Amino acid sequence: MNKTFSLRFAVLLLLLGSWLASPAQAADAMSPQALHAPWDELLHKYVTPDGMVDYQGLLDDEDKLLDYLMAMRKTAPNEQTWTPADIQAFWINVYNASTVYMVLQYYPVSSINDIRMKGRSYSPWEFAGVTVGGQEYSLNQIEREKLSARFHDPRIHFALVQGASSGPRLLNEAYNGAHLQQQLEQQTRSFINDPARNMLGSQQASISGLFSFYAAEFGEQTQVLEFLNRYARVPLAAATPISYLPFSWNLNDRRTQAEIQALRK
Repeated sequence: MNKTFSLRFAVLLLLLGSWLASPAQAADAMSPQALHAPWDELLHKYVTPDGMVDYQGLLDDEDKLLDYLMAMRKTAPNEQTWTPADIQAFWINVYNASTVYMVLQYYPVSSINDIRMKGRSYSPWEFAGVTVGGQEYSLNQIEREKLSARFHDPRIHFALVQGASSGPRLLNEAYNGAHLQQQLEQQTRSFINDPARNMLGSQQASISGLFSFYAAEFGEQTQVLEFLNRYARVPLAAATPISYLPFSWNLNDRRTQAEIQALRK
């Protein structure tokens, strides 16, 4: 799979020329919800309720995921007719689908951080391999420019999948502008109260390394505690000391690491 990725990605770039409809026309052709229906179907089929991905199974429907991403190549959010929630949901879906597709190109792989693009020059986060409305973006650009800088909503960090077992669970449905607030609240509450990701007690809060990755957005300790207390089942005092748990980049695969290694043989 690794040897064929560069060729397959080149084919994706060449196919862009055949998608000549304007981004605005493509976005107007269907509702934002209908646009993400193929991704929603794949999530229901291949993502478990606890957010683990059946990558091996998804390989059978890889073409459907590719078709969805190809549709995004000629689609840009319509700033005139879409709500801000529609636009935010759009970019979250594109980010997540692109991350999953990237993993598929190298599967079986133990960690997304083992992937290097363009002859091992680029990390998967920095490679400008996602095309939306004719413009190329890296995953980091989508996260920082299209989501964080525009919406200033730290809850997105519990919606964006990193392909990591310690990261947020992949929601097994597409994000939908009409229900986005409920979905983001659900994801944030689920992540914070998951003892595998955060250990919250009255004397100590050992929290996910995700909070340290995005410290600029979550703020100082007082602000972090305030954020946690919006969702935590266990109230945290203002003086509660905070430490960060190790972050595992093992793939968020429904199969175990041993089973992934066996697939590589």
